[in-house]
Amino acid sequence: MEKKTLFLDLDGTLLNDQKEVTPGNRAAMEQAIARGHRIVITSGRPLKSTLIQAKQMGLDGEGCYVIAYNGAVIYDCSQKKELFRRTLEMDDLYAVFDEANRRGVYIQTYDADDTIVIEPHNEPAVARRYCSLINLDFRITENIRTGLTAPPVKALMIDFEDHKPVEDMEKWIIENMAGRVDCFFSSRYYLEVVPVGMNKGSAVRDMCRLLKMPVQNAVAAGDEANDLTMIRAAGTGVAMQNAVPEVKAAADYVTERDNNHDGIAEVIERFLS
Repeated sequence: MEKKTLFLDLDGTLLNDQKEVTPGNRAAMEQAIARGHRIVITSGRPLKSTLIQAKQMGLDGEGCYVIAYNGAVIYDCSQKKELFRRTLEMDDLYAVFDEANRRGVYIQTYDADDTIVIEPHNEPAVARRYCSLINLDFRITENIRTGLTAPPVKALMIDFEDHKPVEDMEKWIIENMAGRVDCFFSSRYYLEVVPVGMNKGSAVRDMCRLLKMPVQNAVAAGDEANDLTMIRAAGTGVAMQNAVPEVKAAADYVTERDNNHDGIAEVIERFLS
């Protein structure tokens, strides 16, 4: 039997709307690992948050990996070590922070220990809401230029009420910082800023290279715009039934079941049997 590697987005893909793994998905993943396949949780979340999820799902042993920060970090769960990390240039981070601050758009970044870092004029209620969703903490620093212990892997702008301010920030970044950073929406509320060329698709290719596995043996499943690159990069790209239209259009296969009804079990039954 040909061994494959399954790249799975979390929210809206592996997790249901209650942020849980359905029993059917859990059983299917256990069977896939027992057959010798690999599972890679592939998320925009920070590494620490993604590892918490992986452990809760039992995906923290042999054959299990994590891609965090939309591809900027790759982690081997069985060896408990990072295999890859790429960070933003500090001047690029400062430029994005300055423009977001000028516009009054909430912006955060991440320190080396995955703590969320914001400046005082950002709304702490937004940070608290975000942290409650991903089980992390935040701290406030007077100035981002002096408040980090290491270059971060990404910045994140959030507006839970109005899409237009972050949409306008996306346009500004594309127009003013092309070739320096990339940006994309991981949900309607979240605008991600990452090192140029860094995305889930590049992470699929990097992971296949590290595993010495042909990319044709990669299966990737997702539902949001930030999953497009990995769906296109993998040998088989899968869109969830609940995926946004552009993801469905790019996929080789669209599941019949959504994230609330064992959609990933369907993927495993079809492509990793």
